[in-house]
Amino acid sequence: MSDTTTDKTPAAGEDQDLGAAGSQLSTAPREEAPNLPALGVVGWVRWFWRQLTSMRVALLLLLLLSLGAIPGSLIPQSGVDEMKVAEFRDRHDILGPLYDKLGLFHVYSSVWFSAIYILLFVSLIGCIVPRTWQFVGQLRSRPPGAPRRLDRLPAYTTWRTAAEPEQVREAALRLLGGRRFRAHTVGDAVAAEKGYVREAGNLLFHIALIVMLIAFGWGQLFKYEGNKLILEGDGFSNTLTQYDDFKSGNLFDPDHDLTPFSFSLKDFHGTYEASGPNRGTPRVYEAEVTYSEGAFGKERTRTIEVNEPLEIDGSKVYLTAHGYAPIITIKDGQGNVVMDKEATALLPLDSNVTSSGAVMVRDGYRNAEGKKEQLGFNAFFLPTYGGKGSTMLSTFPALINPMLALSAYHGDLGVDAGFAKSIYQLDKTNLEEFKDSDGKLFKKQLKVGETMTLPNGAGTVTFDGVQEWANFQVTEQPASGWALAGSVAAILGLAGSLFIQRRRVWVRAVKGADGVTVVEMAGLGRSESAKVPEELGDLAGALYEQAPDAPKNDDDTPDSPDTHVVPAEGAEK
Repeated sequence: MSDTTTDKTPAAGEDQDLGAAGSQLSTAPREEAPNLPALGVVGWVRWFWRQLTSMRVALLLLLLLSLGAIPGSLIPQSGVDEMKVAEFRDRHDILGPLYDKLGLFHVYSSVWFSAIYILLFVSLIGCIVPRTWQFVGQLRSRPPGAPRRLDRLPAYTTWRTAAEPEQVREAALRLLGGRRFRAHTVGDAVAAEKGYVREAGNLLFHIALIVMLIAFGWGQLFKYEGNKLILEGDGFSNTLTQYDDFKSGNLFDPDHDLTPFSFSLKDFHGTYEASGPNRGTPRVYEAEVTYSEGAFGKERTRTIEVNEPLEIDGSKVYLTAHGYAPIITIKDGQGNVVMDKEATALLPLDSNVTSSGAVMVRDGYRNAEGKKEQLGFNAFFLPTYGGKGSTMLSTFPALINPMLALSAYHGDLGVDAGFAKSIYQLDKTNLEEFKDSDGKLFKKQLKVGETMTLPNGAGTVTFDGVQEWANFQVTEQPASGWALAGSVAAILGLAGSLFIQRRRVWVRAVKGADGVTVVEMAGLGRSESAKVPEELGDLAGALYEQAPDAPKNDDDTPDSPDTHVVPAEGAEK
């Protein structure tokens, strides 16, 4: 029958013995309280380094990094949208200067965010390097020998057997080796260990964090992103001047780092659900383009769809939006054509592509008196007009019944003021309205082929047709593959460190005073867990089959071993 030792008051030597048995179950560095009165400069440096490379400081820095990223998503950033930053400064006389001093308009390049980022990086490296060497040393070493008192370990069992001690130890070696334990014989006991993947997973998780930090930093420094609206039949070359808007990392050089390629939009094709609850939802949404790599690359044809970008040497071209560009012909007061069937892109306002924008005549126009002026029109376009009396909203995104509404102005468009202005909005500061017969703003709705005659012989505007456009986003995010690999490795490493337990098992077999072999088995894990006694019980049962109980007499029936967890201190045997 098995016996269980429950005395938890070991002597000093036994304490040291148990400590040796449980040593190196983790590669976590030991934290030592500094002797503050005796600390000199070197001592303080060493203490600061130990604090910086401790796990709690690393977690604190990771928390600070997460908190520091919050303003970057809530406050306009100068590297993303300068106009929104300027608007914020204009609206907030107190917060604007304060945010400037705190670097909240450029969070990710600010001194304080960079300091947190670098300290976290150093902390992780300082934590990982010594733990890695310790782990390598543990892999090269063997499990420590059995303590003198196995009965003081958390999981313990014992029985007597007629088998010889050498036979028991050999059977234990085979059993533990078959269960993927690293096992060897030390004196009168077999020492075995399992669960190294836990520490490997822990190290993998931290190394993956470093990879992710490097990939994130590299990507932010060398990334670029730009947008370009292209009419059907027009093209684009990947140079800085071709973009409608462009932003990049601090170390990105547009003159040398832009991938050389070009493409043209041959055709945009879109079909939509005609009925049901999803009416108007795109079914087909694709752009056919011809592209070439480099200055003299061979032209190829490719269809770009949503989430299926064109990828060229690390740069990706995404299809992000679609809209319409009314084709307009404008004649001045003398009948001269000042805009000859020119398409003007308008921006969508809703899912049915109700669009608005501005049509501008900057040069060449003369009014009825022959005086040079500029023309401007607020334009409102409906690809599917509901008919007279309906709202000025499109009822379907496809071109079924297109209608163009124009309101006319003349004067100075302000495009020569010397600073950038939106081409989709009229600056009415120096413009005058054309008036109708009632003295109100002159405006008219046009169907394809219809002409609007401006008041007082100022000219005509003809709606000739509709051309489609597509908007493309060109991006390059270096090290994104490394970031993905790091995140996957971090998840795998975290799973290994959480769900795999490092544990040791000892099997001692010695001759008792009566000449019968006494078998003792004990297990120890890094933390208290029900799995260690369960596993020890399973191992003891398997070993018991090869070395069963020695019967006390001919009538005795052998008993199987029983595995116990040692109770609290003060219990008696």
